[in-house]
Amino acid sequence: MKSLNQPSYRIVAIPGEGIGPEVIEASLKVLQHVARLERFTLQVDYGYIGRVALEKFGSNFPQATAQLCNGSDGIVFGAVSQSGLLELRKHFDFFCNLRPIRIINSLLHKSSLRPEKVEGLDMLIVRELVSGIYFGASGRASDDRGAYGYHTMCYYDEEIRRIARKALQQAQQRQGLLTVAHKENALPHLPWTHLVQEEATKFTGVMVEPMLVDNLAMQMVLKPQRFDVILAGNLFGDILSDIGGALVGSIGLLGSASLNGDGFGLYEAIHGTAPDIAGKGIANPLGTLAACILMLQQWGETQAAAKIIAAQDRILAKGYRTADLSPQEGEILVSTEILIELLLEEISIIQHSELGVLDEQCR
Repeated sequence: MKSLNQPSYRIVAIPGEGIGPEVIEASLKVLQHVARLERFTLQVDYGYIGRVALEKFGSNFPQATAQLCNGSDGIVFGAVSQSGLLELRKHFDFFCNLRPIRIINSLLHKSSLRPEKVEGLDMLIVRELVSGIYFGASGRASDDRGAYGYHTMCYYDEEIRRIARKALQQAQQRQGLLTVAHKENALPHLPWTHLVQEEATKFTGVMVEPMLVDNLAMQMVLKPQRFDVILAGNLFGDILSDIGGALVGSIGLLGSASLNGDGFGLYEAIHGTAPDIAGKGIANPLGTLAACILMLQQWGETQAAAKIIAAQDRILAKGYRTADLSPQEGEILVSTEILIELLLEEISIIQHSELGVLDEQCR
């Protein structure tokens, strides 16, 4: 039991657009429910980014949103189609993006691969998030050959070293294998392999495995179970982590945490706005909820996180599926709202069961 001085957290929810508002609202219901059960309080403020912010404030990333996020305990983000998100990440230096890719046993048959290829799958992609080609010099110009566009991939050595240290820490806490995505045969001036190996001398028990990114993408499909932690730059990490959606059955299942050096974080699903299903009430909220689980774990609220994970596993094991999981015979198609109601009910059952066990132990 927690002490009478209940922990209190303040988060900023940024729904964004598309299915963002739907998955945010759904996830906050679950967060507030476990907060009550675990005896901590959760204050939610709302911020704006992207098209909604542009209409309201005249900026994709308004100063009002930045100020609101200052001093909060985390940012829970939905989705946007326009700029604003990159500015948010850069403003708070959320350089360390963690993207867990774990298979759920009841969804083995939903993978694009045979069940035996993904059984027990548990990898982590560590993606550098505030540098590289998305933040390098870019623009449009012309010369005697005509008009052209350009984007520059620039990495300072220290930017590679600091994300390497985070990835090495993760590998040290897991199975001790760090695979480094690189393209040094074509991009020799970005020495990821050398810099990561230098940092690795400070981390005992971790083996560093450099791998060309094109081969790595192929191996993620051929032998995904062989990987533990994958370290990648911004562009490569963006692409590789989407393969994870195919491995586990849907990109709608995957969440991420983006942390700065102080441990302050931005938590979001890795899917986009999905405008084709926005407003239909069928979006899968489990990716955003997975991000919220990472937030709870970052706070040390591990029991709350464990309750959500257990409830999710039970609901999926009973055959409940959102549309993106392509329900088949014997499975039950549910809306976003119904899935959340089922989760809330299952979390309460888990809570009562735990209290019953404690009761028995006290007798």
